[in-house]
Amino acid sequence: MKRFLNRLLPKSWRSDIVTIPVIRLHGTIMPGGGPLRPSLSLASTAGPIEKAFSFDAPAVAISINSPGGSPVQSRLIFRRIRDLATEKNKKVLVFVEDVAASGGYMIAVAGDEIFADPSSIVGSIGVVSASFGFPELLKKIGVERRVHTAGQNKAVLDPFRPEKKEDIERLKALQLEVHETFIDLVRDRRGPNLKDDPDLFTGLFWTGKKGLELGLVDALGDMRSVLRARFGPKTQLKLITAPRGLFGRFGWFGSSREGFSAPEIAAAAASGVIDAAEERALWARFGL
Repeated sequence: MKRFLNRLLPKSWRSDIVTIPVIRLHGTIMPGGGPLRPSLSLASTAGPIEKAFSFDAPAVAISINSPGGSPVQSRLIFRRIRDLATEKNKKVLVFVEDVAASGGYMIAVAGDEIFADPSSIVGSIGVVSASFGFPELLKKIGVERRVHTAGQNKAVLDPFRPEKKEDIERLKALQLEVHETFIDLVRDRRGPNLKDDPDLFTGLFWTGKKGLELGLVDALGDMRSVLRARFGPKTQLKLITAPRGLFGRFGWFGSSREGFSAPEIAAAAASGVIDAAEERALWARFGL
C-alpha cells in the first residue's frame, strides 16, 4: 500500500527510500531446541518469515549460514518460504555467508536468486547419519545390556550391540529416499542453471566461486551491495527477529514459568553438551 500511495504522489514528492526485510537463518537445523540449544526449525523461524513477507517491500532478503541438519525441518522451512513468496508475489533473494551446505543449501534454493561470497561453502547435496558404537564397552565395565522388544526390528542399530548387515542396508535405503527427495527439489528450483557434473549430487561441497560455475548460485556478492545496486542507493535493510521474553517478566530465558528446577537445569546442561558436540561436528566438516 505504501508503495502504491507513493506512486500517486508527484514525482518531486516521492520517497526513493526502499526498505527490504531481512531474515537471518543462522545455525544448525534441528527440531525442538531451546534456550540452552537454539537451532533452526519451522517452529523457531515461522514467525520472522511470515513477518518479513507481510512488509510492503518488493523483495525479502534471507541471510543463510548453516551446515545443515534435519532434512525434514530444512524442507519445511523451504516450503514455508516458497508458499509465502507465491502468496505475496514477492521475490526472494538469498545471501550465503560462511556456509549453506546440506540442509542449509536446501533452504537456500527457496531463493529466486542465490548470492554467495567467493569463499562461501555451498553444496553438500547428500544425506549422512552418524553415531557411535559401544559393543565392547559394557563388557569392560561389567554391565549387562538387557533389551526386550515387541517387534523384531524395534532395536535396530542399538549402539551397544554389534551392527547387523540387514540393519545397515535398511538405513541406506532410507537415506537413498531422502537423498532423491533432496535432488528432485534442487533440480526443480535450479534445473536450467545446473551444470552436468557427475559430482554435483554426491555430497561434495565447493566454494561460492566454484558454485557459480556449477550453477549452485547465481552471482557473487554481499547483501548490502547487491540490494543497493538493485533497489537504489538509499535502500534500507530491516532485520526481522523473533520476539524475546524478559527475565523478570517471563522467567528464565523467556520461559512463562517462574524458573527451572535444579534437576531440569542439570539435564538441560548435560543435553546441551552433547548437542554442542554434534553441532561442532557439523560445522567442522566445512573447516569452520
